[in-house]
Amino acid sequence: MTSYGLVDTPNLSTARFAMSREDPVPVSGRTTASAPRRRAGESEVDRLVTAVLTASRVLVGVSAASLADTEDSLTLTQFRTLVVLDSRGATNLNGLADGLGVNASTAMRMIDKLLAAGLVTRHDNPDNRREVVIDLSAAGRKLTRQVMDKRRAAISRIVRSMPSTQREDLVRALTAFADAAGEPHASDPVAVIGW
Repeated sequence: MTSYGLVDTPNLSTARFAMSREDPVPVSGRTTASAPRRRAGESEVDRLVTAVLTASRVLVGVSAASLADTEDSLTLTQFRTLVVLDSRGATNLNGLADGLGVNASTAMRMIDKLLAAGLVTRHDNPDNRREVVIDLSAAGRKLTRQVMDKRRAAISRIVRSMPSTQREDLVRALTAFADAAGEPHASDPVAVIGW
């Protein structure tokens, strides 16, 4: 049984899930998805932030678990680099750095590690010899798809354990959250794989 909850704090323990290969079971014994009672002085925004942080712990746990079974020891940041390359295609260093939200020297250090692992390629841009083009290698693309398939399966198990009457509310809430953050929708070509 794999646990996707990363931290068990008194205020957030209700979102921890123990995951078997088949079905999720709430660890806390809670059988409904009712929201915890509002504490005195807690604003609506505070409650929402707590709920998002709780859900993010689960999602980070799913992300970490999806990488744990890989033969390559990748960090979440390295994997995110692979996902950006997979979703955007071959790009120059500055384009990759922008996609990752880091500076070019940080992106270059990441690429050097991924090159050494055989997960990306780097070659001169035929249109501009002062520029290099970075892309996924076949091994990098295969690994990215395998990890994302595991991640989708784990999230699917969690979603299937939710009451069906609450699933559409979750879609609306998560879509509004992603829109507020400026994240492309998964149906957009650049976001189809997720990270």
